[in-house]
Amino acid sequence: MPHTSHDAAFWDRYKPDRDGPTPPPEVFAFEWTQYEGHGPGAELLGRPNTALELGAAEGREASWLARRGVRVTALDLSPVQIERARRWWKDVSELTFVEGEACSYLRETDEAYDTVFSIWGAVWFTDPEELFPLVAKRLRPGGVFAFAHGETPHHLHGRQPMHGKGPEGTKMTVDRWCHSPEVWADYARRHGFTAVRAECLPAPGGKGLGTIILTAQLPY
Repeated sequence: MPHTSHDAAFWDRYKPDRDGPTPPPEVFAFEWTQYEGHGPGAELLGRPNTALELGAAEGREASWLARRGVRVTALDLSPVQIERARRWWKDVSELTFVEGEACSYLRETDEAYDTVFSIWGAVWFTDPEELFPLVAKRLRPGGVFAFAHGETPHHLHGRQPMHGKGPEGTKMTVDRWCHSPEVWADYARRHGFTAVRAECLPAPGGKGLGTIILTAQLPY
């Protein structure tokens, strides 16, 4: 039976090089791309009082927001990622880490948020037809939905397998949704979002993988 994006074991191995002691807070900025200091920052989220991050991993952006007074819920499927994030940021108030799958959490929670965001996280690995309406239900009127992920190769469209290794080197495959900025924008509009902006930000100097960034707003 094929593995899916909901296999926590796949994500337990994500960013193992970042394990270890808590890094100084100033090490991390709020970044949408994989290139330090390149592209926009937290201003894309507006001025939220509450935020939900989908696929928070080690929680660097979540902690960045929380240290500036935003009440943040940071969700991740992997218990390994959640354990590290809780250990790293245990002294950051206004920050809560939750282990769970994005759609399940959005269905079950009663919380409403000023912004829902994902940085190379769960949005990339979840069917937008299922995820986007759930995000809309959990945003407050006027709330911002924003996400970023790696540039989509021109020859890939829709649901695609991404291969990697699970525990003890076992081969695993997760599903990844590959769309152009225009297609992502169409998904957002069809599910009730307005003020939709989507682009592929090139890598610095035009060399390397670009970053697709989308922002959208729930109507008042």
